[in-house]
Amino acid sequence: MTQDNGELDSLVRKRIRALRVAQGWSLEELATRAQVSQSTLSRIETGQRRLALDQLVTLARALDTSLDQLVETATDDVISNPMIDASHGLMRWPIKAEPGMTVVRQRMTDPPPDNPARMRAHPGREWLVVLSGTAILLLGNRRLRIETNQAAEFTTMLPHAIGAEGGPCEILGIFDRDARRGHQRGDDAGKANRSSAASSSSSSSLPSQSPSASP
Repeated sequence: MTQDNGELDSLVRKRIRALRVAQGWSLEELATRAQVSQSTLSRIETGQRRLALDQLVTLARALDTSLDQLVETATDDVISNPMIDASHGLMRWPIKAEPGMTVVRQRMTDPPPDNPARMRAHPGREWLVVLSGTAILLLGNRRLRIETNQAAEFTTMLPHAIGAEGGPCEILGIFDRDARRGHQRGDDAGKANRSSAASSSSSSSLPSQSPSASP
């Protein structure tokens, strides 16, 4: 690696040191694992020695990572804005590094449904934490009370539903691809049912008209 790309050069050096510290290794320990001298490793971390490709390969292996990960650049946007679904009180964020994974924040005011037919079951896995208030999770035949700062993790193949207890609650959930799709299908079905019910109610409220009598 040449010094022409000073920003990447500095990033790689900081990354080597950060990975070493995260492992709890001293300079001597990593130098031994990478089969370089302690002084060489120190100069690499502090920018006093040119980064050579063969040394980076050795250091990446010693740090239990790959060369690509060691020299990758942080070009992606760090900040992302939520997709807002106001009708359901939802905010969604995709996880860019894990396609299909989604983070959802939701404010709930209604208790969980009394009718077991409204519990969902679909492939996938879900993790959630209660940010405020108290949530009730119906999971199979169990009724679980989740307090503020408590988390729950479960397979979504178990019939499940969630609601608030004693006032509004706010949850933050992480869905894998299958769990997200299952909830989207459930939301779409719920919208269709509500629309059908509203249409039926509207039709039934119209006055019936008998055929006009023949002259």
